[in-house]
Amino acid sequence: MMSNSLYRLGRFAARRPWAVIGAWLVVSVLVVAASSTFGQKLEDSFGAPGVDSQRATDLLAAAGSDQAGLTAQVVVTPRDDGVTFFNSAAARAALSQVQSAAAELPHVLGTSDPAGTPTATPGVLSPDGRVAIIRLQYPVLEELAKEDLANLKAFAAGAGQDLPVRIELGGDLFFAFEEPESGLGEAIGLFAAILVLLLAFGSIIAMGLPIGMALFGLALGISSMSLVAFLIDIPSFAPVLGSMVGLGVGIDYALILVTRHREHLAQGLTVEESAGRAVATAGQSVIFAGGTVVIAILGLAVAGVPFVTAAGVAIALIVLTMVVVSITLLPAFLGLAGHWINRLAVRKVAASPGAGWQRWAMHVARHATAYVIGATVLLLALAAPVLALRVGTPDDGSLPENRTQRQAYDLVAAGFGPGINGPLVIAVDISKDATVVPPLLEAVRADEGIADVTPPQVNAAAGVATLVAFPTTGPQDDATVDTIKRLRADVFPAVIGESPAKAHVGGQTASLADVGDRVRERLPLFIGAVILLSVLLLTVVFRSVVVPLKAALMNLLSIGASFGVMVMVFQWGWGADLIGLETTVPIIPFIPMFMFAILFGLSMDYEVFLLSRIREEYLKTGDNDASVVRGIASTGRVITSAALIMISVFLSFVLNDDPSTKMFGLGLATAVFVDATIIRLVLVPAVMKLLGPANWWLPAWLARLLPTHDVRRPEPVTDLVELNR
Repeated sequence: MMSNSLYRLGRFAARRPWAVIGAWLVVSVLVVAASSTFGQKLEDSFGAPGVDSQRATDLLAAAGSDQAGLTAQVVVTPRDDGVTFFNSAAARAALSQVQSAAAELPHVLGTSDPAGTPTATPGVLSPDGRVAIIRLQYPVLEELAKEDLANLKAFAAGAGQDLPVRIELGGDLFFAFEEPESGLGEAIGLFAAILVLLLAFGSIIAMGLPIGMALFGLALGISSMSLVAFLIDIPSFAPVLGSMVGLGVGIDYALILVTRHREHLAQGLTVEESAGRAVATAGQSVIFAGGTVVIAILGLAVAGVPFVTAAGVAIALIVLTMVVVSITLLPAFLGLAGHWINRLAVRKVAASPGAGWQRWAMHVARHATAYVIGATVLLLALAAPVLALRVGTPDDGSLPENRTQRQAYDLVAAGFGPGINGPLVIAVDISKDATVVPPLLEAVRADEGIADVTPPQVNAAAGVATLVAFPTTGPQDDATVDTIKRLRADVFPAVIGESPAKAHVGGQTASLADVGDRVRERLPLFIGAVILLSVLLLTVVFRSVVVPLKAALMNLLSIGASFGVMVMVFQWGWGADLIGLETTVPIIPFIPMFMFAILFGLSMDYEVFLLSRIREEYLKTGDNDASVVRGIASTGRVITSAALIMISVFLSFVLNDDPSTKMFGLGLATAVFVDATIIRLVLVPAVMKLLGPANWWLPAWLARLLPTHDVRRPEPVTDLVELNR
């Protein structure tokens, strides 16, 4: 029986703390040393197998075309507003000097030469002569590293000091290697968590243990990512998401265990006995809650997008690390701390307060019908804006004005039009018919959504022609996606017809649009798989059919509410200034899938914590109403504290400049707030009151099939046989 094994594990860790701590130190040293010595770099690849943009990339790569790799843009403009590259020899000389120096950067395969262009040229020199673009061509992503971006930044900073021109940077290289700014947000979130824990526990030691466990688990989990990269390509943004989720769940899991341990100490148990019982009971909740999070996040594999699956694996690894640390290392520190866990107090806090929460639970039970109707209407109203959700990829125009990518974006958009920031790379297989290139060029140029097309680059030996088309609209505009679809569905077939030639639209804009389409196609299957697996797990844990189905439905309501808030803020601009968002942006295509996985798992955290306690009481008394009230009374403070910690951690990421990080932070914080308040403290007790004993209904045939699992609190454990009853 799990509780028996966990009880023994907790007692052993508390009795032999130095042995357990020493073992973890050895493991951490080995992981960190191996990671720094042999670890693979984290790589970003935002394509999806089988989509048209990936076929374009594969065709160019197979032909050895430079266009298969990444690009960067060096945007140059004269400092003097009255000067153009047409009328100033000094400005043209400076432009030529910048281009020559950029061509010497490591891994740069070639550059465009605007200084050698006497007239306005698409994608090179603007019609007014004020803006020049030096396009740097790099190899494919796998041959590059973040040092290439650092070299480019250092070059621009040095070159712009003594020349009469201003230099700004942008392009794919930033998208691939620019890491979100971190440090301040996480520090603020951590400080808020410390305050919440001090208020909850009133003791510096009791506060320090959850913080210490979370930081240790997070460091170990992130360090191991470079080792996991031997098996699967982990994207570079995974540590940021992992930090968000890992800090939240790590502190929460430790909080649950420390709270139960202090309750046992207050009852007069010895330190070893108390730690053993805490791991046997609260430890089970942590395992099942963490297991639900892992299952939900690993469900991202259904998306069929490799970088989404890999990020899910990385986040699940961090959550799993937090679970193992909580049930092994934490009880060792509980044994080491002994009764000192209640000392160094900053304020007096009862070990198990619950009178206020009990009164609240009884109040909800007395007005259950009204609360169910009111809470449901409120959640549906919050979720209603989801119907207007628009997916797309925010471009550099949504970044803060002090970022060089934003400066480059604005200069290019003003000089050439917005479409120049999202060029479409059209790869044409001409190995069996090269005659299609001229008419295809004219047809693409004539499309209403295309501003201009560069002359085709033809590699007759490789059988590939490349056209770079500039849309009339920006990368994040729906019209640009419509243009891509029109080229594929109408323009290409009309020109190519029965010819054996094939044309594909690639480039970053097309690639992200294709990933968005793939995610939308797989989203229903993904949601169904996550819900099914989670319901099955909770059916085993609580031996009930009704409780898991109710939990899944309520989780969908809280997630829908968080998505609705995201639409209000990011698409409609409500309160955008409060989070430092300078312009409205669409929702990034893969964020809804990521957030659903994370939020469904985190919502199940609170469901497991609350229902485990309710189930304990129900198994002891058989009284459904009383067990709900006692469950709320005993977990209300813990769930509220845990939610405040997660909300603080998630909101701290809203301080990041990157819109996608803001989306994750605000969406996760909103969902946790809704889940820990409206769902857990209103809807759950009200619905369970109305359902009565039906909450625990389980068909007899299913009861015989399911493994026996008992979540009851162990009795005095000098006799371990009691645990198996």
